[in-house]
Amino acid sequence: MRLILVRHPKPLVAPGLCYGRTDLAVAPDELARARDALAATLAPGLPLFSSPLRRCAELAAQLPCASLSVDARLAEIDFGNWEMRSWDDIPRAEVDAWAADVAHYRPGGGESVLQMAARVAAFHDELAQRQTAAALVVCHAGTMRLLAARHAGLPLRAMAQQAAGAPHQIAYGQCLILDS
Repeated sequence: MRLILVRHPKPLVAPGLCYGRTDLAVAPDELARARDALAATLAPGLPLFSSPLRRCAELAAQLPCASLSVDARLAEIDFGNWEMRSWDDIPRAEVDAWAADVAHYRPGGGESVLQMAARVAAFHDELAQRQTAAALVVCHAGTMRLLAARHAGLPLRAMAQQAAGAPHQIAYGQCLILDS
């Protein structure tokens, strides 16, 4: 199965804020730029899946596709009470605790990377069972990293460790193509 993963356009958020599940808008010009870039390179008619968060769903709704399914399992991690706080305002001890146990720690009382990995793996495995030749997924950098790890055959704990092991290099609007 070929997965074409697309990261959402840059959301309207101040630099230095922690956000994951927060439902952020995208500037119309950013949305148009991402849509136009993708529309020029994507084959129409693919099944399309999207995170329910606006920064993904608004882009997905404007892409040519055979069908669009919004799936909550594709949402970004929930940072709990860290959401929309400045990274500088989050107590250093909490950030250090997360760094010490990235897989299990629930930042801000939200969701652990392992919990996120479980829902992303469930989405991936269900999609693989459909035996679809290719699919387009509009989601988030964290989700993309976990989908790539699962597509490579990693179990949950290894998915979480690999996805959280290093800072991502996935640009807003970037495509990542996974073949199996």
